Amino acid sequence: MSRTPKTTRPARLWALAITVAPEADEAVAEWLAHYTDRSPITSHSRVTGLSTVTAYIEDPGWWTPVRRRETRLALGALREFGLEPGPATVRWRRVADADWRESWKRHFPPLSIQGRLLVRPSWSRARPAAGQVEVVLDPGLSFGTGQHPTTAFCLREVVRGRPRREPGALLDVGTGSGILAIAAARLGYAPVDAFDFDGEAVEIARRNAAANGVADRIRLRRLDVRRLAPRPRRRYEVVCANLTANLLLEHAELLVAQLAPGAHLVLAGILAGEFESVADRFLALGLREVRRRCQREWCSGLFVWPSA
Repeated sequence: MSRTPKTTRPARLWALAITVAPEADEAVAEWLAHYTDRSPITSHSRVTGLSTVTAYIEDPGWWTPVRRRETRLALGALREFGLEPGPATVRWRRVADADWRESWKRHFPPLSIQGRLLVRPSWSRARPAAGQVEVVLDPGLSFGTGQHPTTAFCLREVVRGRPRREPGALLDVGTGSGILAIAAARLGYAPVDAFDFDGEAVEIARRNAAANGVADRIRLRRLDVRRLAPRPRRRYEVVCANLTANLLLEHAELLVAQLAPGAHLVLAGILAGEFESVADRFLALGLREVRRRCQREWCSGLFVWPSA
């Protein structure tokens, strides 16, 4: 039986909250994620019609005059990209324990994928339906739980490609919280390999795998994508690469080298304006595009390697 992971909160926590017009919230969230190295939460007010993007920071000294100025410059630059930021108010505040707990509960509901997979935080009372496997994953300050559209696309493709008879091998490139690898192990993929360049991500993924009872079914490593073997001993039936466009373009051949005949390659984490160049790169290597999904500024796609 899987153990339920606990949500841990730092002794002190601060929030950087930016309120903007809804048309700018995705861009602000993307910038804030890169700028703070945290996964921000976006909320919408029915009263004002505005969006607030919030990142949680452990360091009380983080909000320096330099960062205030850089934040203002970034918000001012939104208009150069055709986005109207609205009020663009910025607030820095200490977060009370209750506020932190309730914020997670409001913004991370259970996620059901095609009736076969349930991803839920530990506080949720949702339970898997008959024939549905469960992944329990609490949000942290840096890594998410499948709510982002690119991660959700990958989860759907992992469910669609799940083994029906013989176990299929899966490779998770840029594992983050480990959610894809954990879901794959629960769905019957074997072996499951996963890696990330970020050592902290690997440790978090290991803890999440252990909490879900699949630590012995996933090989997790700290690895740079450029270190993938060009002629691997093992090839995979499914490869998920939730990476930026520049990494996908640069390392396309290495990713394709990991594919078994007839394998599925799931590409995600790509800005909409960059997806065509990424798709063209992999099509030129011999893959076939099966489907793509674009939500606001993000695009993801499923590609298939020839069977012979």
